[in-house]
Amino acid sequence: MNEFLHTPIEFLKGVGPQRAELIKKELGIFTFYQLLEYFPFRYVDRSHYNLIAELPECDGHVQIRGRITDINDLSAGKQKRLTVRFQDNTGVIDLVWFQGIKWVKPNLVIGKAYQVYGKPKLFNNSFSIPHPELLPLEQADPQKGLKAIYSSTEKLSAKGLHSKGIEKLTTSLVIQLNRHLEETLPEQLVKELHLLPRETAFKQIHYPQNSQLADEARHRLKFEELYFLQLELLLRKQISLQKTKGYIFEEVGHLFMEFYEHQLPFPLTNAQKKVIREIRQDLKRGHHMNRLIQGDVGSGKTLVALLTMLIAAGNGFQAALMAPTEILAQQHFESISEFVKNLPIKVSKLTGSVKKSARKIIHEELENGTIHLLIGTHALIEDTVKFKNLGLVVIDEQHRFGVAQRAKLWRKNTTPPHIMVMTATPIPRTLAMTVYGDLDVSVIDELPPGRQPITTEHRYETDRSRVFGFIRNEITKGRQVYIVYPLIQESETLDYNNLMEGYESITRAFPRPNYHVSIVHGQMKPEAKDFEMRQFVEGHTQIMVATTVIEVGVNVPNASIMIIESAERFGLSQLHQLRGRVGRGT
Repeated sequence: MNEFLHTPIEFLKGVGPQRAELIKKELGIFTFYQLLEYFPFRYVDRSHYNLIAELPECDGHVQIRGRITDINDLSAGKQKRLTVRFQDNTGVIDLVWFQGIKWVKPNLVIGKAYQVYGKPKLFNNSFSIPHPELLPLEQADPQKGLKAIYSSTEKLSAKGLHSKGIEKLTTSLVIQLNRHLEETLPEQLVKELHLLPRETAFKQIHYPQNSQLADEARHRLKFEELYFLQLELLLRKQISLQKTKGYIFEEVGHLFMEFYEHQLPFPLTNAQKKVIREIRQDLKRGHHMNRLIQGDVGSGKTLVALLTMLIAAGNGFQAALMAPTEILAQQHFESISEFVKNLPIKVSKLTGSVKKSARKIIHEELENGTIHLLIGTHALIEDTVKFKNLGLVVIDEQHRFGVAQRAKLWRKNTTPPHIMVMTATPIPRTLAMTVYGDLDVSVIDELPPGRQPITTEHRYETDRSRVFGFIRNEITKGRQVYIVYPLIQESETLDYNNLMEGYESITRAFPRPNYHVSIVHGQMKPEAKDFEMRQFVEGHTQIMVATTVIEVGVNVPNASIMIIESAERFGLSQLHQLRGRVGRGT
């Protein structure tokens, strides 16, 4: 990189030692280049003027033009207030300052035309604009359409480094950029993809001539970031393949064959067979496997994981499955134990709630090889957990475990175990290649027979009575319903529907004795929560009102509807986990 861009930030005009220390502490910016990479978080269109009469209907910042008709300085002692009456052809509004009055007032002239930019506020039933930007109309540049808005902090703003102050610094830097920014992408790639040159992109992202160039600049710089991220991940993957040898599982083994031919409860889908073939190729080649399995909830990822674990056990190795929660670990333990109950194989569970005496026995049996398959949570990566010969680790819900946690599993052996990670969150192929570039990706894109496709619909509050009618029809058919809320109690800061109010509303809309409603949330005592869940699972209640505690671990084939309140409060992976709770019946 050019030496100019490595220049410490204190040497930029308008910064100096004191401001530099604050910028370093508040924004983590130490060099010219880091300031250049501090992009605006949004733009405002300064080519449009609002009328004062329409300001009550405006949301956010506005720009008006007109004349000053009166100036009233009410500053006295510590109480300071400067009020300016501002008028256009449609109305009058007050411009108000509480700080910086001695710098603002000398620039105000009654009868003079100005351009005003700010955010109207309602105070005492009338609108005013506090601390607006004010510019004599003859100095306003009608060509300067988009204005960059930068994030700042309270401490920076106190030193004049609000958005406008940061803009002045980037202006000082950008005008010095000529030929200091080298092109980093291959010339052919820039031409083929019609990307902006790198220097042009940096200039346009800070000072775009129009919205199209702002979009093109953002696209170019995002592409560059992802391009080099992907190269780094692919390089890391290549180095890993060369340096890291993996255990060779020569055969599928007798355990796999016995289960596959005689005990498999239902035929595998073509998608499951394809993924198992890909895994087999990994396990035979002598390199360390690092594979991501993506599939919707209910697509059969756990069965694929079990078959892979049986291959490990059949080749004389131990296998472990790590889940993000105790509920999910328990669900995996129960289902896998049921699957392999007729095989000569021992399955154990290790979670944080396992008592010390039982934990000691598990530790001993892992070290002497008595345990073949271990199911658990973060407890698996504790230093006290040692395996005789761990050959495979399966991690459920990949996004919930960090790189450091995966690395601790690697260090359980001198030769790292093969790693399989699973997720139910749909990942577009291009995104998977970018974010999981160090992983090979397999997709289970087919549902088992009898699994119903899930329809997702968006409804407004005004549709609630129709939604309740739909629920009543489904209950009449003998079906059950989930209603999920993001919060247990009302929040003072978040305007989202909460579970306790929702429960009261649901019990009024679906009264006894015709309807019975369960309630489940994370603050309940375990025995109360288990009782309510069991009531719903056994069909004694038709509606379960819950938080995301039911995101994993609840399997009710009879449930056909899920209502998710304030869905914008949930993450994408949570929504996919939640919707996987329904459609499990035939």
